[in-house]
Amino acid sequence: MPLKTSHAEELPVVNLTPMIDVVFLLIIFFMVGTQFSERERHIGVTLPGASSLTAMVAPPDRREVGVRADGTVVFDQQAIDATELTRKLRAISDQYPALQVVVRADGEARHQHVVAVYDAANRAGIADVVTAIQPQRR
Repeated sequence: MPLKTSHAEELPVVNLTPMIDVVFLLIIFFMVGTQFSERERHIGVTLPGASSLTAMVAPPDRREVGVRADGTVVFDQQAIDATELTRKLRAISDQYPALQVVVRADGEARHQHVVAVYDAANRAGIADVVTAIQPQRR
């Protein structure tokens, strides 16, 4: 069995021809696919409608509304007023009828600001509104 006696090792060579062929085929595939979707847009089809649309994803367990010490209401990391809160909660409760709203109020917030959040949730048609509390350690 002959052994290699030369000390110069041959470096491995990467053949790029198959990769170039695959990329070329992908380009052709996407170009043809794009042409089909453009032609389909011009077909005059009236799609059927549904009278009762519901969300197809699992409903969120709850949504949280924060009330800061100065009375600012925070929903989805945005400070909003009671009217805007009612509108957003109504839009969410239309999709998820069993939605629960948790009110997280600062201990220094005036009670009137918390009541305004409860009123906004009530006007939005949400029946399950609870207040989050932090138990005090003794």
